[in-house]
Amino acid sequence: MPASPAADPRVLRAIAHPVRNRILLEIEAAGPMRAADVARALDLPANQASFHLRQLAKYGVLEEAPDQARDRRDRVWRLVSGDQLRIDIRDLSASPGGKAAVSVWARHAAARAHELVDSAYSLEHAQSTSSSIIEASMRLTKDEARALTGELDRLIETWAARTRHATDGAERRTYQLLGLLQPYDVPEPDGGEDDS
Repeated sequence: MPASPAADPRVLRAIAHPVRNRILLEIEAAGPMRAADVARALDLPANQASFHLRQLAKYGVLEEAPDQARDRRDRVWRLVSGDQLRIDIRDLSASPGGKAAVSVWARHAAARAHELVDSAYSLEHAQSTSSSIIEASMRLTKDEARALTGELDRLIETWAARTRHATDGAERRTYQLLGLLQPYDVPEPDGGEDDS
């Protein structure tokens, strides 16, 4: 099922919380989960995991998946939007209260991105995990940049779908891929001192 962008600024309020954001990442990676699974994956008390799952449901991000439950008391949670949650910043910014919500979400997202980059470039982390850093430069038109983004999205979703409901018994952990495709804007020389 294709992921539809979150359309309500209140959704950003729900997912800006670091624990809720991490829950969403786990469900996106693994597929529908129970509170006990979330608690184990995040090393949280089960009641805390349940609280955050209910909050995400309250904001329309998660829903119960009764078809995945073992019985009527078993609560399994899945993303409402399918396998991925997408956020359209432009649309959300234009809605009432959207600019403020996007600003708060962007601060949290940027802080998390900084943590990921710092961790990836940490020598200790690089030696203890199977992580990689890919950095490339290319000359693109705007249309080519959109096409490349689409190809990368499809490749990532292919891998996510392949491993999301894996039942082969292999030990898996959640990996994060942070990709930025943007123009490399070199600041204009200020006509001041020469660095050489």
